[in-house]
Amino acid sequence: MTDADTPTVKSVETTFRIIEALHERGGAGVTELASELSAPKSTVHNHLQTLERNEYVVNDEGTYRVGSRFLELGAHARDRRDIYEVARPEVDRIAEETGELSGVVVEEHGRGVFLHRAKGENAVHVDTYAGKRIYLHGAALGKAVLAHLPEARVDDVVDRHGLPALTENTITDRQVLREELAQIRETGIAFDDEERLDGLRSVGAAITSEDGDVLGAVSVAGPTSRLRDDRFREELPAVVRSAVNVIDLNVTYS
Repeated sequence: MTDADTPTVKSVETTFRIIEALHERGGAGVTELASELSAPKSTVHNHLQTLERNEYVVNDEGTYRVGSRFLELGAHARDRRDIYEVARPEVDRIAEETGELSGVVVEEHGRGVFLHRAKGENAVHVDTYAGKRIYLHGAALGKAVLAHLPEARVDDVVDRHGLPALTENTITDRQVLREELAQIRETGIAFDDEERLDGLRSVGAAITSEDGDVLGAVSVAGPTSRLRDDRFREELPAVVRSAVNVIDLNVTYS
């Protein structure tokens, strides 16, 4: 059964579309949401009232925003993954050692989800935070995850989410992606050369279980002006390999 064939409840879908719209916009009123969702204002208002009554949104003088109750749910979802506690100290260490941005991602529903992010003293400000969802094919840690998934699963991810061009350097061809994933499996290191964000490079590696299953990936990222030449191709890959080695051992023997 495909996603298109799966039975759905329209009212629930509408609720989640409203929540996602509020998240993307940072807040909105009934009229704005109704226009964006092509839904009757009365329908949107009723959903918002229900969400507010259950403390999932807040109403700030007619502007509705996502409520902090989602923080409780998100923290629970993050903390239930053992990899979070195991990887966090190494992610923090990478950030401190390199001065750059470091993070750990897991795959969920074919997207990458940041569980933790750490900033070194020189780290740039980009759009990553705990809970941020990204396309796997555009980032080093995302490609590291894809490289260790079964080929059929990779095809499922691409079929579902496509290979959208995030920048002019993003891989958008399925065969080119396959070739790069094969190289990542061989070397153990994935590179993102301004493929997710212009001006940003990253180096990533997968975290795997004793059985070879991919549990997530770790990366270090920074501006192209600092991540270049030997630092990009040799120094930072060694840092990431070292961190993943520690995480792999702790996962295996914890």
